[in-house]
Amino acid sequence: MSEILSLFTTTGTASALVFLSLVGIAGVLLGKIKIFNIKMGIAGVLFSGLLAGHLGAELDPHLLHFVKEFGLILFVYSIGLEVGPRFMSSIKNQGLTANLLAASIVFLGFGIALFLHFAFDVPIQVIVGIMCGAVTNTPSLGAAQQVITEQMAGVDPHMIGMGYAVAYPFGIFGIIITILLIRFIFKVKVDDEIQRYRDETSQSVGKIKAVKVKVTNQNLFNKPLAFINSIVDKELAISRIKRKDDFIAPTDDVIILEGDELYGACDLDHVSNLELQVGSVIQREKIEVSGPLGIKHVMVTNKKIAGKTIEEIGVYKRYPVNITRIFRAGTEHLASKEDTIEFGDTVRIVGQREALSDVAKELGNSVKDLSHPNIIPILIGIFVGIIIGSIPIALPGLPAPAKLGLAGGPLLIALLLGHKGKIGKLDFYMTPSSNLFIRELGIILFLSCVGLSSGKYFVETLINGGYMWMLYGAAITFFPLIIVGIAARMMKMNYLSISGLLAGSMTDPPALEFANSLAPVQAQSTAYATVYPLVMFLRVLMAQVLVLLLL
Repeated sequence: MSEILSLFTTTGTASALVFLSLVGIAGVLLGKIKIFNIKMGIAGVLFSGLLAGHLGAELDPHLLHFVKEFGLILFVYSIGLEVGPRFMSSIKNQGLTANLLAASIVFLGFGIALFLHFAFDVPIQVIVGIMCGAVTNTPSLGAAQQVITEQMAGVDPHMIGMGYAVAYPFGIFGIIITILLIRFIFKVKVDDEIQRYRDETSQSVGKIKAVKVKVTNQNLFNKPLAFINSIVDKELAISRIKRKDDFIAPTDDVIILEGDELYGACDLDHVSNLELQVGSVIQREKIEVSGPLGIKHVMVTNKKIAGKTIEEIGVYKRYPVNITRIFRAGTEHLASKEDTIEFGDTVRIVGQREALSDVAKELGNSVKDLSHPNIIPILIGIFVGIIIGSIPIALPGLPAPAKLGLAGGPLLIALLLGHKGKIGKLDFYMTPSSNLFIRELGIILFLSCVGLSSGKYFVETLINGGYMWMLYGAAITFFPLIIVGIAARMMKMNYLSISGLLAGSMTDPPALEFANSLAPVQAQSTAYATVYPLVMFLRVLMAQVLVLLLL
């Protein structure tokens, strides 16, 4: 019994694991509790760690530091791999305005933090912690802590964790309050916003729909399907051909006759061009494949074909089967022969039923292969990220070089690798379940360590003037959100999209849950995902810049 009790009184490795496990368990359970239909989420781990630290839990500081940094690396790296495939696209086209608005929230919060530091003489480590907590962004906390440890010898880095913890609660509720205020100020009717969103998306550019195209262009009569594919390959993915009452597979040698109808999928932006080049286009809501033809969704797990184009793979040349759509990282693409198929993609194949199984085997379609973790590419990515994060970057106006650090370096590399998908024979695909596990484990370890290291003096600090930190955090949370939220509404942005944008600008899942509860549409989640990658990167960077500016 004495040996068991010693686990709670010593500072060895076993004791550290015991406390980290208990804090993690308590925090996850605490995060599931709803207050006004809002859950604290993973932040519950931070507060359970603060409580354990306040009650006297002590861990080896060197071991605590290692676990904290390791958890942070796992967390940011998994985030980067997840959002990487859509990182570049999120700042283009329709996402440009949303990303500019979200970036404005980041910079306004940064400016307010600077003002509060000089106006009220708030210590550097405190104001940085408050800023990170006010915007509910954990990776920025880790990045700032590292800079303070490296650049400010003799300064207690635990103060940043306390500032973060004090400001965090209003960081969550402040977003929700802002969303409700905008609704009140502009007298928003949610039902009208739902209808407006549905009207916009039904006519939006880039939406892939199932279509039927009747061939009426006489120049295409008696020509092989290969000829038509060469004309509309990037505009129409043909899944089958209807001739009179029968469906036939769309092989290249099929001769197109007058009255034939081409079934497949196209981007709505290309409908007018299809009508001009081929014939009348009718949108279809449901996919109907019957008779000798069938449809199948297949996971690409054959590493020998990963990274090759559909033309190079040549499935359509050997089988009466076509690849019509590609699903990757939550997005859907119309398949053309020039498109590259990556490991982990899901593709839709349509063609002769008896050939579908053979094509599926050739593409892989193995859950076992897909779930097998790519350990070496992951470790290579983390290794390169740490190296990149350690490179000093001289920025004009800063007294010391900036570094991306253990948060920014792995995040940047993971974004690039997630976007690229594959380099040579190394693919960086990670299954959603594996990614979620690594991310959750990393953030639990990190927040547990932050709470345990900051909890000893948390209550004392809060009583002796720390309550003012809550007000500072509220200012950093509220004013950028309300200013940009009002501006976005004045720009005629959909209220539901604004709600998702505000939640995304704080990278805050609980706020997204509230936004999603407003209406059963995808506007909120789409806006959140659009701004999330850029905001995450800016949050990490600006936390470090704030420290370096105030040195």
